Amino acid sequence: MSLKDKIPGYNKLVLPYHLVQASVAGMKYGFPGKKMRVIGVTGTNGKTTTCFMLAKILNESGHKTGLLTTVGWGVPGLTKKDILNDKGLIPKDNALRGSGGSTSDLRVEDGIVRQVEHMTTADSFTLNRRMKKIADEGAEFLVLEVTSHALTQFRTLGIPIEIAVMTNVTHEHLDYHKTFANYVAAKTKLFKKAHYGVVNADDPSADKFISAVSPREYITYGINACANLRASRVKLEASGVKYSCGDINIETQIPGEFNVYNSLACLAVGRRLGLTDEQIKKGIYALTSVEGRMNRVNLGQDFEAIVDYAHTPDAFQKVFDSVKAPAKNGRIISLFGGAGRRDETTRAERGEIAGKYSDVCIITEDDSRDEDPLEIMDEFREGCLKAGMKSEQVLMIPDREDAISKAISIAKKGDLVLVLGKGHEKTILRADGPHPFEDLKVTEKAIRNKKAN
Repeated sequence: MSLKDKIPGYNKLVLPYHLVQASVAGMKYGFPGKKMRVIGVTGTNGKTTTCFMLAKILNESGHKTGLLTTVGWGVPGLTKKDILNDKGLIPKDNALRGSGGSTSDLRVEDGIVRQVEHMTTADSFTLNRRMKKIADEGAEFLVLEVTSHALTQFRTLGIPIEIAVMTNVTHEHLDYHKTFANYVAAKTKLFKKAHYGVVNADDPSADKFISAVSPREYITYGINACANLRASRVKLEASGVKYSCGDINIETQIPGEFNVYNSLACLAVGRRLGLTDEQIKKGIYALTSVEGRMNRVNLGQDFEAIVDYAHTPDAFQKVFDSVKAPAKNGRIISLFGGAGRRDETTRAERGEIAGKYSDVCIITEDDSRDEDPLEIMDEFREGCLKAGMKSEQVLMIPDREDAISKAISIAKKGDLVLVLGKGHEKTILRADGPHPFEDLKVTEKAIRNKKAN
């Protein structure tokens, strides 16, 4: 058990330290956020995809745009050599060093450094150093993914937010915030400092975000509510989504109803920044995937396999609402687990959601940390059984690689395998620390092994 778990009120006690740290970091690097036009994106789910979509739209439109998200950070033109020449861009406790990896594992693709930490918004010093690097590379815009932890701990201090975007807010991180009201209040801090707000009108907490940005300007978007930007004639397909919003027709190459919302938010931001509808439309369609977000693993097998970061009840629900087995009699085989010391109260709920839609559930480890992974798995199993699954439909396999191999081995023609929970992450956190692990790579390996046999 960590120190913060032993000391009552630890998170509040250390807030002055976070404030001082953020102030010093900002001054050390000259408050680099002020050199760019910053778009901050917050919410429970959809933040990363929305950020990548916004950056794609802006870069495709000729506006050099930096990106700081869960999956990665960077700016067009940034190279691996640039990163290795400035060691401060990768903190000492990053996943590469902590898991025994090396800088040879560092991946930089199209100027984006792939994720090496287990946090969305980095610590204040790393965040400011990376922003400075992006600004020095000539970025006009910065798209910043902002978490409730970052807002509570002052990590975004000194970063002027031109536009704030809210994707949605559902129960998460209550181990830290204690109540849902506190969690929402933390998220709204981004809107209190923004000049303009973009709010999901379909979200039950929409009014709180509107109030936070008011009396400044804001716009709402949605599918069901009376939003300023409302999607109609929505078509959900395996290859993406299509819909209309007024006189513009939008198409994405990433599936899922949630990408209707993500792209609507991008439409709102793009118009606010003065982009044409054609530029916005082309930019949205140009994004083909985001690592760990509804990634299809297609190696020529006769069943579908998808890897996704879903790890909250809302994200689980959205994934299952967006997929189906490719064959009429095909099964859905879902694999998942839960992080230790994180959102314990939702484990059974997540298991119940998976059990409702799956034919087979394989429960395994996630970032168990110092909590007993078997106890975590039991809580998920209870939820699966509550949904009406039979005991033989619920498999308990503690080792995640073994679990993925099992899911792939039992998949038949026309089935769908869902590997949920870790998505883009490069390590798994066990009691003895981080170990190298990537769901995408392990899933690919399992499929290759099956095809070879």
